[in-house]
Amino acid sequence: MPPSPSSTGAGAASPSPSASASASASDPTPSWWDSVSQARSRIQALSSILPPAASHDVAALADSDRPARALLRSPAAYAALSDALRAGGGADDPACHWLYDTLLSADPDLRLAALAFLPLLAALYLRRLPPELPSSLSGFEAVLLAVYSSEAKNRQGKPVLVQVPDLSVPSLYHTPASSPSSKSPRRPQPPPIPPPQATPVVGVLSPPLEPQAAVKSTKRAGIIGVAFEAYYSKISQMPAASKVDACNAVAAWAGQYCKCRFELDDKELEEEEGESLGSVSPMSSEADNGKELEEELARMRINGDSSGRRNCHEEYDKEARVPLPWELLQPVIRVLGHCLLAPLNPVEVRDAAADAIRAVYARACHDLVPQAILASRSLIELDKSARKAAKAAEAAASGAIVAAGTAGSTASSSRPSSKPNTPSKQRKPDTLLVSK
Repeated sequence: MPPSPSSTGAGAASPSPSASASASASDPTPSWWDSVSQARSRIQALSSILPPAASHDVAALADSDRPARALLRSPAAYAALSDALRAGGGADDPACHWLYDTLLSADPDLRLAALAFLPLLAALYLRRLPPELPSSLSGFEAVLLAVYSSEAKNRQGKPVLVQVPDLSVPSLYHTPASSPSSKSPRRPQPPPIPPPQATPVVGVLSPPLEPQAAVKSTKRAGIIGVAFEAYYSKISQMPAASKVDACNAVAAWAGQYCKCRFELDDKELEEEEGESLGSVSPMSSEADNGKELEEELARMRINGDSSGRRNCHEEYDKEARVPLPWELLQPVIRVLGHCLLAPLNPVEVRDAAADAIRAVYARACHDLVPQAILASRSLIELDKSARKAAKAAEAAASGAIVAAGTAGSTASSSRPSSKPNTPSKQRKPDTLLVSK
């Protein structure tokens, strides 16, 4: 227990309220008890705006030791608030008010719990454009602006840069190939001249952010793209349902459901069929060639039929298909890359990302966007390689199990048979009797 002011010496003085306020202002991270109290109050506020069927389960999260983390990982809370967002979006929507207030919280876990709903909110917002009434989407725009303003404050007016290494300069991992030179054995060679210092190649990943007071049509894609950059920075802590919503949103925005999505998969299938033609018997039909790959694509839900779900000349879903400038496409491709290749993601997240990246590839091929074609094609090839490696490892593991079982059965069959109820006796050594 801390000493009371009367028990301290005369020279000791208690800190003034202004000093304690300045100390708390310098450290924006709340203490453990403050964060728990704030998380419990936010959970109670959320349970009050949900239907009675879901409010009880959400209110029970306040009794955990880490209520904000429990809220982030609760499938019931995510489903209940998602349903509330689908039915709202206006200026008076209590779900949008709750997200906005939670994003302004000082607790990082609470901000994560609110940021997890960004993909769903962005998908609902873009799908309902243009709004029927000016204020029908104000709640969604307020949440997007809150995420944008927080990211702009964190960057402090500086761009996000990436430095591309110069391969002509030796590094820890490589040595550049030197040009062949004629060496004379009679004359000593002069010491090598060190190469000039290479100028680093710097690329702008994201430009400096300007303050925005409203979501204008010319700035809409940039604001949502910055919000997805903030989402990507915390994506390793996001629940699986949020990642699936992000993948479904990108697939709907691309809106390219033609056979171009399966161009790379069709090439893979043709290669598999060509390699297996020499190994199959004449009695087997051509439909059996590449059957395992077809089953894998069917499990991923991306194969459709042989001509794709839709023809390239058919009308698209105009309600979901949106313009995809690079400022929006770049961060969502990075999100898809994590969902596709992160080893801890569940199968449903990887399958949703595989579907989305193929839709993005088809859209990029139709719109002739070289950056998107290169990025999406690379992710598709990496996805195919990862699935092949996983399939080979699974086949090797099953083969090892079968081999171990066969070896065990062979060893047991080679043992001499004996009656089960007859105990075996040790044989005494033979003794020779010698007469004297």
